[in-house]
Amino acid sequence: MSKQFFEHLSKFTEVNENDLEEIMTFFDFHKLGKKEILMEAGTKCTYNHFVLSGCLHMYFINSKGTERTVQFAIENWWITDNLAYLRQAPTDFYIQAVEKTEVLSITHDKQQELLIRFPQLEKYFRIIYQISYGSSLMKMKYIHDLSKEEMYFHFTEHFPEFAQRVPQYLIASFLGLTPEYVSEIRNKKRS
Repeated sequence: MSKQFFEHLSKFTEVNENDLEEIMTFFDFHKLGKKEILMEAGTKCTYNHFVLSGCLHMYFINSKGTERTVQFAIENWWITDNLAYLRQAPTDFYIQAVEKTEVLSITHDKQQELLIRFPQLEKYFRIIYQISYGSSLMKMKYIHDLSKEEMYFHFTEHFPEFAQRVPQYLIASFLGLTPEYVSEIRNKKRS
């Protein structure tokens, strides 16, 4: 677990392997069963989560009572409601395990302590947030630029690691489509 996290940190900043043991003390380890809730709407967003294994999805429930997935996270991805986490405020989102999942979780206060103790991790988190923000912009571009069918095929072709692991109804939710429409698209491609 710590080796995997160390390798990920090392991709973005210089970290001394001898410091890893102390770095790990800032995190809590959680195991989740399939469909287990990690964060619930209406509760204070106190944790940022790093996925060691498994898959999570973050969603909200709209005014019609429909779940709308806004983000997935697999191994080596971070997931939280960044704005609520920053403000230490209640979240509007849920985070749920799509499959058995293991995460490292850090509270906002512990993350601030970690950055004081290991200032080089400021660079790491900055890069992670830049990647996350850039991905959100690209998703918005695809929503506005591609047809629903093109969006589905773009997602399944460019993100096979999700398309193979995530149920179709969650992919549909993430893309703003109905599960029935996704089935129709898939059936049309097979013919």
